[in-house]
Amino acid sequence: MMTDSNTGAVTRSASWLSAVRAAVVLILLCGGLYPLLVTTAGKVMFPHQALGSMIIVEDTIVGSELVGQRFVASEYFHGRPSAASYDPFSVGGSNYAASNPDLRARVAEDSAAVAEREDIAPTSIPADLLAASGSGIDPHISPESAMIQAERVATARDIPVAQVNELIAEHTEGPTLGIFGQPRVNVLKINLALDGKELND
Repeated sequence: MMTDSNTGAVTRSASWLSAVRAAVVLILLCGGLYPLLVTTAGKVMFPHQALGSMIIVEDTIVGSELVGQRFVASEYFHGRPSAASYDPFSVGGSNYAASNPDLRARVAEDSAAVAEREDIAPTSIPADLLAASGSGIDPHISPESAMIQAERVATARDIPVAQVNELIAEHTEGPTLGIFGQPRVNVLKINLALDGKELND
């Protein structure tokens, strides 16, 4: 006749085995099958985005639509400041409060530099040319920020300002799905267009 202690041991053993089986099944489903399914579906439905939204020129990767780059030459449009030095592996903002003296000093310095570079009053500088994005690698600027740079770019390239403005209009992207975000210009794409580079589809 089986004692109560033996019955309890058998019950505990069965419960333990059930828990192990459930854990193994969940690990296989959630840690293996589901990620594989979602990743495969993403690559099939959105191959460009799934591979990093790379920008390719003449079969060479020159950047990503999602990662900003630093431009300093007069013949190019300049992007937003970056608290991450445009490094996609260390994204993030400065996390400074608006009252932080270091932030105020940096903005004042950038404001003076932009005003001198574009020959405009500091009060005419759009906020996105002075404020780093939360990620630190935002590849876009506002159309307004592009427009104030048009004369400098045109002068440096010895081309009509109207031609540069037309290029800005062509490269101004609307809000995502028509409702999310603001109109924007991808700095790398418009600079490549200035150089006459054709992007691979």
